[in-house]
Amino acid sequence: MASKAPTICDGTANAVDAKLSEIDRELSISVITEEDTESVLDLLKRFFFKDEPLNTYVQLGECKELEKYCTKSLGEHSSYKAVNSRGEIVGVILNGTIMKPQPGDEPPAKLADNCAHPKFRKIMALMDHVDEQFDIFELYPDIDRFLDCKIISVDTNYRGMGIAGMLTDRTLDYASRNGIKLIHVLCSSHFSARVMEKMDFNEVYRLPYADYLVNGEQVFDPEKPHVALRILTKRLDQ
Repeated sequence: MASKAPTICDGTANAVDAKLSEIDRELSISVITEEDTESVLDLLKRFFFKDEPLNTYVQLGECKELEKYCTKSLGEHSSYKAVNSRGEIVGVILNGTIMKPQPGDEPPAKLADNCAHPKFRKIMALMDHVDEQFDIFELYPDIDRFLDCKIISVDTNYRGMGIAGMLTDRTLDYASRNGIKLIHVLCSSHFSARVMEKMDFNEVYRLPYADYLVNGEQVFDPEKPHVALRILTKRLDQ
């Protein structure tokens, strides 16, 4: 992520200095509730919807299906927000518990089948493909559930302050307190995967975007360094 910053001169420098002075570094981490839904979506629309590599590549735009996907697990109270002293949400981690299928259970519907948004359907089809290729319960046959970190998003003005790590720490604490032995993260972004690796998550699955073909054609080719979809996990009982 590090790079040499371009030289900024005259009025532009003053504008940047003014913007930096507005950044509130007094942050708190707390649980997300259903009352936070609109504020969470506001943050995601301004950053995650635009910055996430696959969303950017397909030029996703307005997507009610993604809004529903992002917020469907908020009722579990397992997701967390970073809030500044002005009460503004500047970062979120959205989590949900996935239970191990039991004998006789109906197979889950494919995510893409019920998706009306054509661009988001392409992303959901990729998720379906990963589910077909990789079964986490086969890799970890002793677990009956895991906590899935679905989305991590931080306001660009607050990046580089360790917020993603703080949100992940709180998620690990939640899992430990609730007897959840495994954390799972599917990373479409090179940068989010790096955050997880720094927190001792291990890669258990990788799909290079160049290898995901539909009718012989590559579907996703986001800008580098985003070259692969990766699943990383961390066990909490070892």
